[in-house]
Amino acid sequence: MLHFNKLRVTNSWYLIVNPSAGNTNFKKSWICIQSLLETKEIYFSFAFTQYTKHELILVDEAIKQGYRNFISVGGDGTLHHVVNGIMMQRYTKTSNIKLGVIPLGTGNDWIRTYKIPNSIEKAINVIVNDTIIFQDIGCITLASGKKEYFNNLAGIGYDGYVVKNLKYLKKLGSIAFLLSGLYSLLFYKKTSYRMYINDKYMREKCLMIVFGICKYSGGGLQVTKEPNPRDGLLDVTIVKNFSFFNLLFNIPKLYNGKIVDHYKVTTYKVKDLKIEENTNSIIEADGEIVGTGSLKVHIIPSAIQFLINCI
Repeated sequence: MLHFNKLRVTNSWYLIVNPSAGNTNFKKSWICIQSLLETKEIYFSFAFTQYTKHELILVDEAIKQGYRNFISVGGDGTLHHVVNGIMMQRYTKTSNIKLGVIPLGTGNDWIRTYKIPNSIEKAINVIVNDTIIFQDIGCITLASGKKEYFNNLAGIGYDGYVVKNLKYLKKLGSIAFLLSGLYSLLFYKKTSYRMYINDKYMREKCLMIVFGICKYSGGGLQVTKEPNPRDGLLDVTIVKNFSFFNLLFNIPKLYNGKIVDHYKVTTYKVKDLKIEENTNSIIEADGEIVGTGSLKVHIIPSAIQFLINCI
């Protein structure tokens, strides 16, 4: 019996479920998810998150029990914390972990890169089809020494300030990101940063520095240039002295990706990045505030198996 239980765990899926994600009727969504998983004969266990970062503990305990297949049920924030749980555990190689997503969040930016549908049924079909990619994961080391991992995009400066203000507007859906961006630009002061990019030192007064792995952030914005989640490189975008009207007039370019060609925007591809500053600028990762001040960033190639629709 013990051998059977261990085998069942190995072949089963563990769902980390955030009942507070998005603006949907969670009870109705959860009934639908369970029914579809059972219909498709997907064996699963699950746990509901009860507080911020509860995912870290739930993932650690599940991996300790023998689970290697996970499904994040929620938004980008839920996925971010699940990824951090996987990267922080010490029971198995992170590349042994398989991770799928059933999106219930507001922005759902990570799934856009892989064309995973917002539909619960279609997202479950992606999991059933079992198409995987070994994706890179970014690692931020804060001045305190604390590490934070990200699977999509992260940034410092105005980018973090927007995320801070976003919590008051999230109920408005995807438009909340744009409104928070315009509002934040009225009050945010540009910061002078000291940076080491590709071993080159530079000092720049700018609006924000974004570093990413995937393509979309902020409800569909495209601010990195030709990112490849499997190339072992960070895509860095430095936005210099953008004004409120610069941003307002370039909104279409933020969504179609052409903003990276603006003369006030510079892009790089790097394996690691170091940023120093003295004003405690806010740092965000995957839409979550993770700290302030100076930081180091590096890439961990092919870190986790993700279930995807296509590239």
